[in-house]
Amino acid sequence: MLRTNMKLSFVDRLFYVIDYLLLVFCGIIVLIPMLNVFAQSLSDPHSVLAGRVYLWPRNFTLDTFRLILRNKNIINGYLNTFYYASVGTCINLVMTVLCAYPLSRTDFAGRNFLMLIFAFTMMFGGGMIPTYIIIKNLGLIDTRWVMILPSAIAVWNMILARTFFQNTIPKELYESAELDGASDIKTLVSIVLPLSTPILAVLTLFYAVSTHWNSYFDAMMYLRSDRLYNIQLVLRNAIANIAALLYMTGNLSQQEQSMAVAEASKYCIIVISILPVMIIYPFVQKYFIKGIMIGAIKG
Repeated sequence: MLRTNMKLSFVDRLFYVIDYLLLVFCGIIVLIPMLNVFAQSLSDPHSVLAGRVYLWPRNFTLDTFRLILRNKNIINGYLNTFYYASVGTCINLVMTVLCAYPLSRTDFAGRNFLMLIFAFTMMFGGGMIPTYIIIKNLGLIDTRWVMILPSAIAVWNMILARTFFQNTIPKELYESAELDGASDIKTLVSIVLPLSTPILAVLTLFYAVSTHWNSYFDAMMYLRSDRLYNIQLVLRNAIANIAALLYMTGNLSQQEQSMAVAEASKYCIIVISILPVMIIYPFVQKYFIKGIMIGAIKG
């Protein structure tokens, strides 16, 4: 507030000018590839293959989108992904909060030792093969739960939530709830969670996008049935199937058509996979910075 009432020096003005120019430059770097992807996805496949599309669609068409969405596996993949993301994120939030809340309480005995154990798992892991063997022995291979339970909690997200609870929730609120006879569960549900909207929004975004929506490798490793594939794996197979047409036809014109469709389909698939995230993000963006900043401060 004081800064707005003071006359800025030449150095300050120069700093702001450079800062704004840098931000505009970074914004352009991010925006141009996105515009190019959207333009390619809405252009005629032959224009895409010829490299004539830049930031605006050429020979606008939705035929490539229709070709991709005609595949029933894509609709099924979307439904599976929404199921994995919604159910998985709910489990993630419950597990994260149940771990972070007691570890944020200074009166919880042994919390430092437990934090050491959690931190140890961040630095040392069993590896891919032991993890696969454990999941197979648990009978989770080729089930919906294999996409949810192995990633039920992320230690880094738990630490963010713990730090947020520890630095944001005043101790006086805990003492007041205790005097009123509230149990720990009652305190958590009635006091802590309503005051933790920013960090819960951040955790929801992290888990839904990074852990579930973009979960391609886990699906490829553990799923065998087409009916269980998520959208990432379905779209990967769609690209492979379209590209395979190049080797199934001997006619050069058909090969060229297949190559053009395959090239345009890549951009359409990118748009299909990122569009839901782009729609959801603005609704949680206002909580994002606040939750990250408060949750990242060391308590």
